[in-house]
Amino acid sequence: MSKGNPALGHNFTITFSKSGSVGALITLSVGTPPEGGFAECSGLEVGIPAESYAEGGNNGTTLKFVGRPNWTNIKLRRGVVTSADLWRWHQDFIEGKGKRRDGVISLLDDQGETVRVWRFVRGLPVRWTGPTMHASQSQVAVEEIEIAHEGLRQTGAGSGSVVDTVANLFS
Repeated sequence: MSKGNPALGHNFTITFSKSGSVGALITLSVGTPPEGGFAECSGLEVGIPAESYAEGGNNGTTLKFVGRPNWTNIKLRRGVVTSADLWRWHQDFIEGKGKRRDGVISLLDDQGETVRVWRFVRGLPVRWTGPTMHASQSQVAVEEIEIAHEGLRQTGAGSGSVVDTVANLFS
């Protein structure tokens, strides 16, 4: 990708780790559930509401102050595979034994170099959606997991090393 061209949204990776395990996040251990490739990622969004304050004696204006950020849930979609890791992660919370996960979403250029990285913390699977099946159509069966989280951080253009880029999230 040349410096002035925008990145395309089709080349990305998603990695999960146990919440709070910074070492696992930096080394990008892949063995922690859920794992797998995703076809779609949405919900990288944060909004900051402006809170209004009507100051006494100042009838000509309403003052605005920064409110608390609101993080949108992240939605990950993938074709159904033989592994039921997303279902198990969600089901563990239903059964009261679930473990939160941190995650790293990396946008890559066409050469596989890191363009930008987002890290969400303390991910909680709040919704799992199974595939819609229709006998007269031959579409890929897709499952979706929706993840609520407690914050999203972003780092700028990568040096090509995902480890370097992820390490910048903690500085």
